[in-house]
Amino acid sequence: MPTPRATPRNLPALALAGVTCLLSACAPVPTQPPASAPVSATAEAAPTATPCPKDLAPIARCLSGKDSAGAYYLVAVPQQWNGHLVLHAHGGPALGAPKMERSVEDLERWAIMVRAGYAWAGSTFRQGGVEVRAAAEDTERLRQIFVRHVAQPQRTILHGQSWGASVAAKGAEMFQTTADGKRPYDAVLLTSGVLAGGTRSYDFRTDLRVVYQYLCNNHPRPTEVQYPLNIGLPADAAMTQADLAARVNECLALNKPVAERTPEQQRKVKTIVDVVRIPASSIQGHMNWATFHFRDVVQHRTGGASPFGNRGVSYRGSPDDAALNAAVLRYRADPAAVARFAQDTDLTGRIPVPVLTVKGVDDPTAFVELDAAFKATMAQGGSAARLVQTFTQHNTHSYLSDPTYPTLLAALLRWVDTGDKPTPEGIARQCAGMETPFGKGCAFLPGYVPAPLASRVAERERP
Repeated sequence: MPTPRATPRNLPALALAGVTCLLSACAPVPTQPPASAPVSATAEAAPTATPCPKDLAPIARCLSGKDSAGAYYLVAVPQQWNGHLVLHAHGGPALGAPKMERSVEDLERWAIMVRAGYAWAGSTFRQGGVEVRAAAEDTERLRQIFVRHVAQPQRTILHGQSWGASVAAKGAEMFQTTADGKRPYDAVLLTSGVLAGGTRSYDFRTDLRVVYQYLCNNHPRPTEVQYPLNIGLPADAAMTQADLAARVNECLALNKPVAERTPEQQRKVKTIVDVVRIPASSIQGHMNWATFHFRDVVQHRTGGASPFGNRGVSYRGSPDDAALNAAVLRYRADPAAVARFAQDTDLTGRIPVPVLTVKGVDDPTAFVELDAAFKATMAQGGSAARLVQTFTQHNTHSYLSDPTYPTLLAALLRWVDTGDKPTPEGIARQCAGMETPFGKGCAFLPGYVPAPLASRVAERERP
């Protein structure tokens, strides 16, 4: 959950005078051919005035609308606007039809950006579920709506949070030039990101399903229709998140303090924590994803076949690894499903503008090792010089701290405008200065380097 926000006394001048071209570390890279029709907002209706969230109402005006693809969106422009736009791609993703409330929640969570002087725009995306390219298209459409109907920003920073970080990174790959030959995005900020691509980022959730079933054998129960766990859930299953939580608590008692669990329940919890390497507090959330989101992927994105597998995995950390590996269910990822999922969710690393990332080293949802995979992807795509990664001491996922985000935005703008590539050490120093207007909360770890993803999630056979 977001931390309480301090009201700034004096908003710092975060951006330097504009220099229209990117320098040194922003050298051009080969453009990825667009995989979908160009997004155009020429026929989009203008947004209408709408009340801002209560905390922002005294300092900003807000606009909202619904785009031609069916996505709702919300825009906030501070009265003391610094001329720059933060284009936000939200996390999740939620399942089901989009709702305007999602953008309101996002703006409330990221209100610090408006307080720091930035305009903010966020889309709900046209649909729920795990579809990265469509979400990137909706985000680009919103940028064009802002430019056409609100204002022309001096700089546009594409911000992606959690799953939305993959949306932002994919969008930066897909949309590299506007109709008039300019960059649509001047820089990219990826926070708490899921950045190893769909074909690798969710491997551990397949592992969670099979290890959980080995221990609990209630999802599905022996008396129910059996199905491959790597499809998440059959298409016609009526299970709800509450139903799943009841089953998980029946086996693991996650809804009880440790002292109130039986020794057997606590042994099973510890086995999952040690083998899958996730904290007990996040087991339920990851089980939800490995159930309902996996079903969304299989039924709506990959033609009914699963892109998830665990063949070749050697599970370690249980009281009896030999017994676990002998009995755990094994699944082969379908090659065609993997290819379709990769085309939508995997990244090439071909991003032509500065990219800055941040993640808490104890993030319970998006492993810090995912950032090591993203660094390798950027290098393979020829964009290593355009990437700076930072890490913090935080153990949260959704929101780190108020001074963290203005610090990163300011560093990105300096990089774009002057070619002054930031360093983790410099960002840590600059954050201390942001605590005066924005409150305490700096926790950067300049020397931290994440281990490879394979050190956290076991490698497996792949098509």
